[in-house]
Parts: sequence; C-alpha cells; structure tokens
Amino acid sequence: MKLKTMHRCQSCGFASPKWLGQCPDCKGWNTLVEEVTETGKPGAKERRALTDFSSELTPLDKARAADEPRIKTGISEVDRLLGGGLVRGQAALLAGAPGIGKSTLTLQLAGGLAPAMKVLYVSGEESLHQVGARAARLKVNSKDILLLSETDLSRIIEAYRKVKPGALVIDSIQTVYHPQFAGSPGTVSQVRESAAELLRLCKSDNALLVLLGHVTKEGSLAGPRVLEHIVDTVLYFDSERHNLLRILRAYKNRFGPTSEIGIFSMSESGLGAVEDASLHFSSAGRDKPLKGRAFSVAMEGSRPIAAEVQALVAPTRYPFPRRLASGLDLNRCQLLLAALERHVGLSLENKDVFLSVAGGIRLDDPALDLAVCAAVISSARDTVIGWENVFVGEVGILGQVSRVPWLGARLAEAGRLGFKTAHVPPVSGSEKLPQKPSAAVTEDLRELFNAVAAKAAVKA
Repeated sequence: MKLKTMHRCQSCGFASPKWLGQCPDCKGWNTLVEEVTETGKPGAKERRALTDFSSELTPLDKARAADEPRIKTGISEVDRLLGGGLVRGQAALLAGAPGIGKSTLTLQLAGGLAPAMKVLYVSGEESLHQVGARAARLKVNSKDILLLSETDLSRIIEAYRKVKPGALVIDSIQTVYHPQFAGSPGTVSQVRESAAELLRLCKSDNALLVLLGHVTKEGSLAGPRVLEHIVDTVLYFDSERHNLLRILRAYKNRFGPTSEIGIFSMSESGLGAVEDASLHFSSAGRDKPLKGRAFSVAMEGSRPIAAEVQALVAPTRYPFPRRLASGLDLNRCQLLLAALERHVGLSLENKDVFLSVAGGIRLDDPALDLAVCAAVISSARDTVIGWENVFVGEVGILGQVSRVPWLGARLAEAGRLGFKTAHVPPVSGSEKLPQKPSAAVTEDLRELFNAVAAKAAVKA
C-alpha cells in the first residue's frame, strides 16, 4: 500500500497535488488542507464496509411506506418545524454557531424521545460528567438514555449493535473519525465517510439518526456539501448566540415543510418554546408614540407573526448615503426606497436610511413592504403612526400595492392583538376578511403617503 500527500478543499472536496491559496472549484480562500491518501489497491478485507445497507429488486407498487404515526419529540416548536414530529429511519442534521444551544436542544430532544424508545447519546466533545451536569440542569433524567464518550466510529457502531437503540445522537460529526481512512477528524473524507456509515447503520435498522454539525465563521456548515445531501433533514439556528431568542429553520426536509420556523428562548433550564411569537415581537411598548415605526403581519409557514418594522432617516454629510437593513433583505429595501422617491417624491438622496425588524428575527415576506414604506415615510416626515394601524401588502417598483397570500389569516392575527385598522391591497369580492380590524384599501404608494400623513397628524 502506498501513501500520497494531497491537498483537499474543506468546503467542496476538490483535491490538488499541491497547495493552492484559492480553490478553483468553490473559489474559497485558504480552504485546502493537507491529507494523506492511499494510492495502492487495498485488499477486499481492507475495503469492506463496516455496515451493509442494500435491498432486493422490488416493484414500485409493493414498495409502499407504512402509514406510521409521527414520533413526538416533546418539544412543540420542533414538532411544528418537522411537520408533526419525526419519522422512523429519519436522519437529521442540526447546525449552528458555537454556544447557540445545539447540544442543549439535542439533550432535551433525547429526553423527549426516551419514553418511547431507547436513545444512545454519543459525545465526542464532552466527558460523561459534563453531559450529566447539563442533563441535571435541564432536568433530563431517564434510564433509557445511554451515554457514550467516543470518537472512534468502529466503537460507536459496536456500542450501537450491542444496545440496539431507537435513536442515535452524534455530538458532533466533526469529532468522529473512520479508522479505515486517513486524515484527522473534521476533514472532508472523514466527515463524509463517517456520516455515510452512520446513515447506512441507522437506515438498515429503521432507527432515528441525529447529527450535530459545526458551522464556519461565514455561517455555512463545516465539511463537505455532500453531508447536507445524504441526510433527510437539515436544521439551522438562524440567529446569533448573543440574542435571547433562538430561531431554528428547516433548510431541507424530506418528510415535511421547509417554510416553518421554531422559536425558542434561552434560559437556565434550557431552550423553551415560544408559543405566541406575535406577542413577543410586537406587544412591548406598542402604544408608545414613536416616529418611524409601523406594524405588519408576516407568515412563516402556517404561523402568522406580527412584526414591528423600524426606520431611521437621518441627514448625511457624505456624498454616498448609507442604506442598512437588519432582519430584512437589503436589495428589496433599496427597491422600495427608489419607488418612494419616484412615485411619492420623498427626497432621500442626501439621507441615510436604516431599517430593522425588532426582536432579532429575519423575515423575507413581501407582505412587509407596505410597513417598510410606511415606517420610512413616518421617519422622513417626522410624524407618528398610530399604534392601532397595521400594514400588509407587497409593493412593486411601479408603486402599486399587490395582493399577498393568507390575507385573512394575517388580519385575524392582527385583530387578536388589538389592531383596529388594516391597510391592505385591493381584494376580490369573494375573499372573506375578518370584521376586525377594519380594512382600509391602499392601491398605490401615493394613497399610502396620504394615509400615513392623515393618521400621523399627532407629533411625538
């Protein structure tokens, strides 16, 4: 057997005989790491896989999946995100920044699954005492959760076959190494082969597999992109660890939707589910008169969430005014500002514009366009919009206000929160809207400007 030194990209897997500063495939800088690979043909015994996962030829009409009920995790936000719960044989990948709560959520998940099945929790980063201390803090205590501190894949598989659990948790996949492959843990070959081996192991027994993954400083998942392709579900924590709230999004889900989000609050007892997100994001100080604030209702999957849009328009002494957005798409915000200048005559060429969604959540729903425009008008004209107004509608670059889906559900949520007037686009006669709040039809930006000026006659 011969060994050869190769330099492999840790982002896309590109291999080069010499080191390169930039990867030719993914254009990433300083991503090539030296690895030792085998060039000779090893024997069949050396190439034998640790597990086997294959099936016989089967006609499609006989390969129907059994109609099994979903496995509840005991965490309402996770069940909502997954489409009702987990499916037997499902492989899920959970990723996020360091310290954001991946291990905490996974241990709570193991505690929720333990009453229904045996769980094998493998930690490659912490000792058993550290995991036990976290479990005591989270009040997770079950004899059906078995702990193992190990990084050798062969020993993990040996423990799995001995225990035969219903769920296997790996914390984290970057710490596991395959004994038949060269390279240190965390390299492309080790992560790819270890994850594929664990996937074959759990799929053959129809067991759940939960993998924890690290992310790079750019926010993408560390390791090869193939890791996201081989699993059934990819969940990302889409928020900073310094925020009180943790937003969990599904970027891939073979057994459910990808439009839902899970909202959690971090406390000493772990991650708690935020059931009423609208009250959390819009209730604090809503009746206080503030310039540059407007409310809207966004849809995240099947859940309406009331959002507070804030705008600050300030004069600038620089030749190029700044445009910054937090929680909103900056490019879309720039289109809306251009539409305001063109169709309303709002002078913004010598002013900085800062936009934000309160609460640290990111929303990409076009229905927030009307609220963004209303907040900018309020700040630029130095007026206050009454707290009882809510703005729901998509704004085009030609200044027209377009319809948005789920308008009835959005207005029902606004009525529940006490809003009295809803500025909405024109609706068809067959569309049924709730009686509260009352609908004020807004067809274009000029009507919005007049409505904001009328509602905002009171100075703060």
